[in-house]
Amino acid sequence: MPRGMAAARRAARAALVLAVMVAPSMVREHGLSHRHSSVRASAEPRLRQPPWCTRVSTHRFSGPTFMPLPALPLLHLVRALHAVGHTGSIRKGATELGVSHTVVSRHLRALEAWAGAKLLERGPRGARLTVEGQQVFAASETAFAALATAFETVAPRGAPTSLRVWAMPGLAGRWLGPRLAEIERLLPGLDVSIRATETAPDFAAHEADLFIGYGPDDELPAEAELLVTPRMFPVASPLWLARNGRPASLQALARQSLIHERDHAQWRRWLKVAGIEPTAPLSGPKLWTASLGLDAAAAHQGIALATQLSVAREIEEGQLVELFDTDISIGSYYLLTGPERKNKSPVLAFSAWLRDQLACDEAGLPAAGAA
Repeated sequence: MPRGMAAARRAARAALVLAVMVAPSMVREHGLSHRHSSVRASAEPRLRQPPWCTRVSTHRFSGPTFMPLPALPLLHLVRALHAVGHTGSIRKGATELGVSHTVVSRHLRALEAWAGAKLLERGPRGARLTVEGQQVFAASETAFAALATAFETVAPRGAPTSLRVWAMPGLAGRWLGPRLAEIERLLPGLDVSIRATETAPDFAAHEADLFIGYGPDDELPAEAELLVTPRMFPVASPLWLARNGRPASLQALARQSLIHERDHAQWRRWLKVAGIEPTAPLSGPKLWTASLGLDAAAAHQGIALATQLSVAREIEEGQLVELFDTDISIGSYYLLTGPERKNKSPVLAFSAWLRDQLACDEAGLPAAGAA
């Protein structure tokens, strides 16, 4: 085995041992245990030896043999405490991890239950680490830094081999999908995957590199980068209009059988911004996603809400018609990026392309560099 590779493996092994041993030992120094108070303070926790520990120790490494590891909390619980200690609050810690603050709170309670000690003081002005919490946080800083160094040595992460993008179903299928070849030209040699979903990924679990979401401007995540605020307008097919007639006004539009997503909320918001208060309850089928609704509208099933980004091709080809020349927006597309990948060149290149292309397409202009 090359000398450099052997050294890298020894470094990785040492970092793993450090990561899983440092924090619990810091707590035990102060008489704390993951057992309840009925267990004597002098009693050491029962050691558990994972199967992989035995297997690794049989390899002929030139470094020291693995010692059995003590019972430890799940790593994601420690990551929650580390994020809170690093950012100074539960909400900011949740943002750093790419999860909700309720998930972080649940992880912290589980970690406190495991340790048998209070690690966080919660009050009306926020939360702060206790003395014991600060000790575990300091140990986790050392451990995670050692792990990062070891894995950078073993498998350098400077050259990612894939780009995983999660995006709202409408944008994923109707805008990103047709541009896949362009994205692959932008990122040659990388495996590009696009997942259509309304749910943000767990960046801490490395589920994805980026998430393109959509929502009302006052409800966007604090860490979100606003990409574009598209104009939204009603569309229908020429055949549907021939059969049913074109609504003469927005008030008349509200009385039509409208195509909704999972509920009436989006149409209600749009009509409210347009200054219309429906005189009767809204009606029409619910098709869960915007993309399904637009497919139904193109199939002559009714009137749906659309954006330039989602129906530019259908309007150009005459499959759909914009019913009113309005300037109404009810939300924005935004970008979330995994904190560990945000400065990697593929993520930076894709993000820059995304900003430029979305802005130009919304404005009806050719993107920079386009033929």
